[in-house]
Amino acid sequence: MLYRELGSTGEQVSAIGLGGWHLSLKHVDEELAIRLVHTAIDRGITFMDNSWDYNKGVSEIRMGKALRNGYRDKVFLMTKIDGRSKKEAAKQIDESLQRLQVDRVDLIQHHEILRFEDPHRIFDEEGAHAAVLEAQKAGKLRYIGFTGHKDPYIHLHTLEVADQYGFKFDTVQMPLNLMDAHYRSFAKLVVPELVKRNIGILGMKSMANGILLRSNTVTPIECLHYALNLPTSVVITGLDSMEILEQALEAVRTFQPMTEQQVQALLAKTASAGAKGEFEPFKTSSIFDSTAQNPDWLGEEPQRLQQLMSAAG
Repeated sequence: MLYRELGSTGEQVSAIGLGGWHLSLKHVDEELAIRLVHTAIDRGITFMDNSWDYNKGVSEIRMGKALRNGYRDKVFLMTKIDGRSKKEAAKQIDESLQRLQVDRVDLIQHHEILRFEDPHRIFDEEGAHAAVLEAQKAGKLRYIGFTGHKDPYIHLHTLEVADQYGFKFDTVQMPLNLMDAHYRSFAKLVVPELVKRNIGILGMKSMANGILLRSNTVTPIECLHYALNLPTSVVITGLDSMEILEQALEAVRTFQPMTEQQVQALLAKTASAGAKGEFEPFKTSSIFDSTAQNPDWLGEEPQRLQQLMSAAG
């Protein structure tokens, strides 16, 4: 296994991370999910990804069961929350800890920052960030980040809003794949900014949940090698079978830093297919936007704004 530094945290994490969403897909039963987690850890994968909303909490529950009997001490455990209000965020943090059967996670991330208003809601005095900071002070979490899959300019905007509040994120998660380079590219726009700030870069959707492979342009190993070649701390990949786990491990075993010529050759293969975002529907549709489909997860807008609206009316 290859290990890398997680931004400025001082933590060493596996270059491949286990994606939690896949642990409770229809074809993955609990026994297989636990076996996948155990085998991944035994083979050197330390970064565990999850989220409060994954499959109605089942992904966290299964990971919690898998991390019993000493496995928790071997991993860097991350989960995500959707709440934008302080009240909803605090509730989701506690529910995640309960499902995962832990007193503390290593990283909490504000999930699905998809709209330009999201960072403003989070950093409001009644917002989710206040709950996250309180949880951090109480020892429920160590580090703080955010995720999003929609638009690199929203990521940059979120960093700017955080600056206004004097806060530096420890990590940022985003799609990094061979199609991304050609359309609203996180790799081109966000990654250099994170490198400059020494923020941990978490790559996801290296194969766009398998959709990218339907372009018949590149192989799974090429997809993983491209993402590993970026200045990522971790490339999070979904593991829903032992064969896919072996594929991820093989990608790490065979990875060598790529020359610019090699990178350009891969990008040339995907240039036409990637030009319009067709194989990245998380950018071009709302199909992947769980918080848009479940707005109640976000919680209420700040009372201050509601009062302003009432006064204006």
